Amino acid sequence: MKFKAALAGLSALGALGGGLPAHADINVGVTLSATGPAASLGIPEKNTFALLPQTVAGQKVNYIVLDDGSDTTTAVKNTRKLIAENKVDVIVGSTITPNSLAMIDIAAEAETPMISLAASARIVEPMDAKRQWVFKTPQNDAQMATAIVEHMTSNNVKTVAYVGFADAYGEGWWNEFAKIAEVRKLKIVANERYNRTDTSVTGQVLKVLAARPDAVLIGAAGTPAALPQKSLREKGYKGAMYQTHGVANGDFLRICGKDCEGTFLPAGPVLVAAQLADANPIKKAALDYVGKYETAHGKGSVSAFGAHAWDAGKLLANAIPEALKKAQPGSAEFRKALRDALEETRELTGAHGVFNLSAQDHLGFDQRARVMVRIEGGAWKLVQ
Repeated sequence: MKFKAALAGLSALGALGGGLPAHADINVGVTLSATGPAASLGIPEKNTFALLPQTVAGQKVNYIVLDDGSDTTTAVKNTRKLIAENKVDVIVGSTITPNSLAMIDIAAEAETPMISLAASARIVEPMDAKRQWVFKTPQNDAQMATAIVEHMTSNNVKTVAYVGFADAYGEGWWNEFAKIAEVRKLKIVANERYNRTDTSVTGQVLKVLAARPDAVLIGAAGTPAALPQKSLREKGYKGAMYQTHGVANGDFLRICGKDCEGTFLPAGPVLVAAQLADANPIKKAALDYVGKYETAHGKGSVSAFGAHAWDAGKLLANAIPEALKKAQPGSAEFRKALRDALEETRELTGAHGVFNLSAQDHLGFDQRARVMVRIEGGAWKLVQ
């Protein structure tokens, strides 16, 4: 009788919610460009979410991954769905800058932290009431533009032409590059744009050729970035070629082929992880990701873009235990605690760099997060 009474008491206690509280699952909402013009960027990101931990601090983590087709309207719809229907604790995405910029208002309105996988500094700058909810893992275009200008001026480039996307990515790169180039007395002799879905850039290329620049910078991303470079080479351009870190994957190398040879670009160190000095603090973390990804998808399959998703996972794995001390998943309090914990990230080494975030800096990378790379023999070569 005493045992039955005790059992009944425990049952009653459980029914009243007594004892140790059980945390709900942590839901991570993801929208990526796994199809469309940015698919070569979004696919390795999607693949990477399958490699992330399914439990963090003893809590189950669900990754709800949607495809936005490289389309801004779909990215916004996905974000609304993940917040309203899936009740996610955090949003990760999107792959490209236009989509990510469009998602900021929705994330901020719902007071849900967002980690973008796109490059533009405008995603997290200037800091304001909306961007206090937004973080990102790719290096800023401003940081990478500085590396390009430094390389150009060190190699006697005096004049340069710019050919970029006619969207927020191309505009962001133009703004940052033009600003730094002016300071370094680098003369820009052409500024041409094209769409991600264009199949010809003959008009733009002819204008560039007429300007006779020492070098050309292509402000584009993914396989569409190969179009102007191939066209320039086919029409006989012999000057130096530069791309952005938006092309750091094998699909770009495959599409661009021999026309890529000798091209320079800034990239995250993960792209040349095995070539980094042993003393580089990022090498071990970068090789860890490379090893896991290539075990799953084959040797040579890794790209910088999947590593941005990996680093988002590392940020969350670091922040979730702190947030759980303050609130339970599924609540506004947890989302706020997770945002605060992300902002307090210090000395966290990812595949792309060392994160030191603050209230004013929601990327937190220093110069260790970039290297200069040259395409040689269809492969990435670290420029010493």
